[in-house]
Amino acid sequence: MSPQPPRPLRADAERTVRAILEAAERVLSADPAATMEQIAEAAGVARTTVHRRFATREALVEAMTRWAARRFHEAVLAARPDAVPPLVGLYQVTANVLRVKIDWGFAMSRPAPEGSEVARVHADVREVCDEMFRRARDAGLVRPDVDLDWARRVYYALVHEAAQRRSDDVEALAALVVDTLLRGVGRPDAGWRTS
Repeated sequence: MSPQPPRPLRADAERTVRAILEAAERVLSADPAATMEQIAEAAGVARTTVHRRFATREALVEAMTRWAARRFHEAVLAARPDAVPPLVGLYQVTANVLRVKIDWGFAMSRPAPEGSEVARVHADVREVCDEMFRRARDAGLVRPDVDLDWARRVYYALVHEAAQRRSDDVEALAALVVDTLLRGVGRPDAGWRTS
């Protein structure tokens, strides 16, 4: 007999779980060695409440990672990169993802075990980004000879670095990422050539 899916939480229980996850993100971002008791205190709940929801610290971190991955996936899809002009999609995906990465930096930095829900989410996001870059190339935003896998990796690195700034001005960070990606940092008249 296959296991039954977990029952949906009541609204108050869902709020408690979210409060615990958000507190855990804040506390663990500041101190990765923080205890469950410190997380409970930050969430404004009893330590037993945290343990009732998450049997171990590792279970809590895994739940945070899944929660953040879902927010990440939703952020990318909410930008509708397949339905808007490529430049608009690139900018909106960037802004949306930066919000998640800034708010959930600890959870987003956790490795995604192969075959996990988190790994599947990241694979789906990668496919969306690959399509976004193909559309950008087809629209002339990206040179036709650019290796799109490399462009996506550079984009990911730029987003990661921008998220480290933890700025409240996500729109400016998104503009910086997109501008750096599409225009680079060198002068166009510098005269440097690879061939």
